Amino acid sequence: MVDRSMAAATIVFLPCWESGHFMSMVAAGKRMLDASGGALSLTVLVMQAPTAAKASEVDGHVRREAASGLDVRFLNLPAVEPPTGCAAPEEFNFRYTQLHAPHVEEAVAGLASPVAAIVVDLFCTPLLGAAGELAVPRYVYFASTGAFLALMLRLPAFREELTARLRETDGAVHVPGLPPVPLPYMPACLSGDKIGNYEWFEDYGRRFMDASGIIINSSIELERGVLAAIADGRCVPGRPAPTVHAIGPVIWFAAREQPHECVRWLDMQPPASVVFLCFGSKGFVDRAQVGEVAAGLERAGHRFLWVLRGPPAAGSSHPTDADLDAMLPGGFLTRTQGRGLVWPSWAPQKEVLAHPAVGGFVTHCGWNSILESLWFGVPMVPWPLYGEQHLNAFELVMGMGVAVPMKSMDGSKVEPFVEAAELEQAVRGPMGGTEEGRKAREKAEGLKSACRKAVAEGGSSHAALRKLVSEISSGGGAPPP
Repeated sequence: MVDRSMAAATIVFLPCWESGHFMSMVAAGKRMLDASGGALSLTVLVMQAPTAAKASEVDGHVRREAASGLDVRFLNLPAVEPPTGCAAPEEFNFRYTQLHAPHVEEAVAGLASPVAAIVVDLFCTPLLGAAGELAVPRYVYFASTGAFLALMLRLPAFREELTARLRETDGAVHVPGLPPVPLPYMPACLSGDKIGNYEWFEDYGRRFMDASGIIINSSIELERGVLAAIADGRCVPGRPAPTVHAIGPVIWFAAREQPHECVRWLDMQPPASVVFLCFGSKGFVDRAQVGEVAAGLERAGHRFLWVLRGPPAAGSSHPTDADLDAMLPGGFLTRTQGRGLVWPSWAPQKEVLAHPAVGGFVTHCGWNSILESLWFGVPMVPWPLYGEQHLNAFELVMGMGVAVPMKSMDGSKVEPFVEAAELEQAVRGPMGGTEEGRKAREKAEGLKSACRKAVAEGGSSHAALRKLVSEISSGGGAPPP
């Protein structure tokens, strides 16, 4: 039996291995440590990622954070045998996570510090009860939008209605706190031929209701309507949802000794003159689509920084470095020399968005990318690709007003293929070419200020963070029923 009597209390974190989830959660934990004034420590239980590439990424994150000097301890959980026969990635992730339950129980039982709370990633909720009989509060860390949280909370109660409608192409779904969402803008992970995933997301949503609270990377200033809808019980009629602690934006910044080549190129461009195109860690488009993007950028006439990635290697979902000669139309680089840079590998997105030369962002609508763009006041052009990104795109345009849509949001079918004329017209908006674009720029600048005020002393997110940490430090957070 481990003697916990003399050690400081710790919060146990269980993050998902995907970088956007892992680093967002660790950054939130560091904020909680800071807000505790030294009263708490942080213990991160690290599941071995199911692929070698993801495991290497996680190892890199752990090494950097472990060297930060903060009171954060990383414990690697034993490897498990991956499940077989899964029909979809969502099923694999659910079952793979669930297999770690006995290892989580053993790790928590072996800690020298008393456990003040347990926090699990939104996709690790099968582990909410894995600490056995330990009577401590358990929280979910939600690294996506309040809108997606509202939808996930609603899934169990509205299964019959929603599963029928998500198979259709016309109509809209009511997500509490948002205008009616046209079916093509519902999350790609739930609609069309992926409707079979519904049961996995439904299970997550049901498990959220058993948590002591939900910590979300958002703020009242960004998503007042949907957060109010959750708090008012409009997502799960007849049963109050757990308290939602909106502590965002949570954004992590890495120190860099030398400026990246992309940043040095931006240093030579006029203010707000460059449109930035980047599609996230899994963003890849084929050669035909590359040709349309190139033609659209060439005709639009604006300066651009385009992060272009190559096709994933066999068995991987992550892009490789691009062969520009093979992927780009002949003569494109010559014709755009001096006003455009095509970068074929990873680029420091936050540093790029922070640069005064960047005036617009064509984005896949991952929530971390959106928060980074808003933090620096950059208006967006949404190009959703997978996951919940279509819902994010709808919220950016119809809820926040900080983006110019690539295609109409009138409910017509959203084709993933973007033609050159559509891209040309869309990028002209945030670069000041349309009234809609100018309004989006003003809104983005306003939310830049709102985001920074939210996390500063006296802001809504700062107050939510202090309240959460005080609740945990004092033992006031109720354990789940």
